[in-house]
Amino acid sequence: MKRKNIAIITGASSGLGLEFALQMDKIFHKMDEIWLIARRKERMTELAKLIEMPTKVIAMDVTDVNDMRAFGKILEIEDVTIRMLVNSAGFGLMGAFDSLSIEEQLDMLDVNCKALTRMTYYCIPYMQKNSRILQIASSAGFLPQKNFAVYAASKSYVLSFSRALREELRGRNIWVTAVCPGPVDTEFFDVAERSGSTLGLKKWTMVDVERVVREALLDSYDKKAISVCSLPIKSFHVMAKVIPHSWLLGIMNLLK
Repeated sequence: MKRKNIAIITGASSGLGLEFALQMDKIFHKMDEIWLIARRKERMTELAKLIEMPTKVIAMDVTDVNDMRAFGKILEIEDVTIRMLVNSAGFGLMGAFDSLSIEEQLDMLDVNCKALTRMTYYCIPYMQKNSRILQIASSAGFLPQKNFAVYAASKSYVLSFSRALREELRGRNIWVTAVCPGPVDTEFFDVAERSGSTLGLKKWTMVDVERVVREALLDSYDKKAISVCSLPIKSFHVMAKVIPHSWLLGIMNLLK
């Protein structure tokens, strides 16, 4: 029996994850199945109704070790080749480090870093030549961010991990792309701004989710290491490389 070619999307109940599912359904006609992973089963069930491709809805918490072990068992039982993994689960919180709940900030690290790492580790054995991994990082990972300290650090980890993993998997022709958008018009800010507000300049650079996902898929197809959407964020990426971070942080303080 032919092995199924599948795509796996975490954080599939909203935001970037949901949009990845919608766009991949339109362009990946040779994929046999899309696996949607998130905690909110009802939302994924509604999403599955909009997708023509066969779907598997897996309601689980990617930070729960037992849930992840159960997911690992599903991979063992199913005869699949993972053609694309999109690690889209994540969240951020704004505010001074010592004013935010330490439990919530550690949860942020669990989702943004540990869960992403564990999911990647579980999926790689089921990948073959020309499989793709898209890790959702952020332009916040380019530079330390005052009042966004843990989130920016977590996305810096995702960016560094993705670039290193890309080199490790290059010889097997498995391609890793770190997706580093600026502000995206999603539910992200409903959570992020509960305890603080983002810099007005950042909101001016906000782009729609459809554009971010479309460019990320194109960049993955082109085997690019990093996908950065929009001219302002691409310019910020260059500045973060060539200008001392202490200078940029000083400028950002002046803009507050």
